[in-house]
Parts: sequence; C-alpha cells; structure tokens
Amino acid sequence: MDLDAYAEVHRDGWQDLDRLAARRPATGEDVDRLVAGYQAAATDLARIRGALPRSATGDRLSLTLHRARLRFTGTPADPLTVLTTFFGRQLPAALHRIRWVTIWVAVATVVVAAVSAVWISTTPGAVATFGTDAALRQYATQDFVDYYSDHGLGAFTAQVWTNNAYIAASMVAFGITGLFVPYSILQNALNLGVSASIMHSQGRLGDFFLYIAPHGQLELYSIFLAGAAGLMICWSWIAPGPRTRAQALAEDGRALIAVAIGLVLTLLLSGIVEGTVTRQDWPWPVKIGIGTVALAAVLYYQWVIGGRAVRAGERGDVEEFDRGASAIVAG
Repeated sequence: MDLDAYAEVHRDGWQDLDRLAARRPATGEDVDRLVAGYQAAATDLARIRGALPRSATGDRLSLTLHRARLRFTGTPADPLTVLTTFFGRQLPAALHRIRWVTIWVAVATVVVAAVSAVWISTTPGAVATFGTDAALRQYATQDFVDYYSDHGLGAFTAQVWTNNAYIAASMVAFGITGLFVPYSILQNALNLGVSASIMHSQGRLGDFFLYIAPHGQLELYSIFLAGAAGLMICWSWIAPGPRTRAQALAEDGRALIAVAIGLVLTLLLSGIVEGTVTRQDWPWPVKIGIGTVALAAVLYYQWVIGGRAVRAGERGDVEEFDRGASAIVAG
C-alpha cells in the first residue's frame, strides 16, 4: 500500500470526521455524518494497520476515531466524582426513602423481644426449657461475656461482619417474598428475648445490656435498615401504583441496591466496634458512648443529609452510579 497516496485520497473524510468529533453534533444531519465518517475511518484504519502496524498517519487517525467514539459513549467518568455523587447524594437519599419503615421495624423488634423476655422470665419452668441449670449458668456467667474475647481481634471482626452482612443481604434479596423479612425480624427479636431472659434468670441482665450496647446500637439499626429495604421491595410488587408490577419491582429494586451497598459499610463499622471496643477494659460509659456516636453518625447521614439530597431532587437510585462505574471499568 502506498500510504501517502491512500491518505491523500481519504484526507478530506478524515478531516471532516475530526471537525465533527471536536464539537457536539447540533443536528440530525451532523449525527449521520459522524456515524458514517466513523465507520469509514475505522475501515481505513484497519487497512492501514494491516499494511503498516505503526505509522504517524495511523496514529493520527486512531486519535480522531477515539475523539469521535467519545461522542457516542461519553467521556469516561472520573472515579472520584462517581464516588462523591454516590456517597454524597444517592446513598443518603436511598436511606432517607426507607426511614419510617426502618423505625417501624425497630419498634416491632423491641416489642417482640420485650414481650418474649418478660413472658419467659415470668412463666414458671419456661427458662428451663433452654437448658440445664449448669448450662444456663455457664452461658450467663462465661459464654456470653467470653464470646467477645475468645477470638483474635481481626478474625472476630471479620466473622461478625460477614455473618451480619449475610443476614442483611438476605433480607434485601428475599424481601420480594413478603415472608422472609418478617420471619427474620421475628427470629432475631425472639433470640434477643431468650438471651435476656436467660441472663435475667442468673442475675446478669445488666451484663446483657452492657455488652450489647457498644456495638448493638448500630448493628441492630443496620438490620432494621435491611428489613425496611426488603419490605419496600415487597411493597413495590404488591402496590405498584400506575406502573406495572415488573416495572415497579425493577425500578425500586434497583434503587434499593444502594441501601445494600450502604449496609456493607455500616455493618463493617459495627463489626469494628464489636471487635475492638466491646472487649476492651474501658469504662462502660466510654464504650457505650463510642457506639452511640457511631449510630448518631448513621442517623444524621440518613435523616439530615438524605433529606437534603431528596429535597435537591435526588431519587435515591443508582442509575448514574451504575453508568459511572461502567465507564470507569470500560475506560
């Protein structure tokens, strides 16, 4: 191939494509010219590279094609911008959407746990159904407290995080069934009630609250968030409004993916508190205070920052985040 002659024949088309790629197409005719020019130039580049893999002409044409391609795909998203948008607007808005359902899940959990604990503690022989006197005493005086210090700090934190994250993810994923979330919340509440009643039977109810309080505030609230997200997905299926059920499920399920991402972080934070703070020989007000600050930060993020994002027009979905993440991977 005579590269100079070939370039001379096609130069006008390449220059026209370069001019179109330098600005946003203003009319349908410009778009058609851009597409046609891109296809022709791509064919030309393939022929040039086939004859001469490296050449100044080929490199210039490749750059022109790259600029033209950006008019189709858009400029690759800046990772920092994508993350700032997600954590600054999309995630808090998504959390804000489920704030009241979260509160109702929390109230239901507290009521069931309290009622079951009182019933077991006041019903003769009820506590004994959970084990022998020796086993109950072992649980209340040693197992419950030693649980927080029997394992290495890093391993324990990772174990707690993965276990809680699995529970939360299951609630979000299987929320559509309408049964999994109530069952999980009921089971969690009953477990709390049983533990409290056993500790009370051995005169250790104070230890129950003290050892749960540092990490349990944020850990339980994260589970409440997961339950709320799952229930919202179910409700979108039951009452889709003017949308079709498939459309409502797809849109709301997509929006609540952001909540699942947020739960990974809140549960990681609660796992760190459980693994590093609860086991420490610090004054209880300090340990509980750290847990309270962690919960307060999440509540502020959900209610205050999330409210601002919603009022600013944020829908609380992850459509833009998905596009940005895809652009990062592709770019």
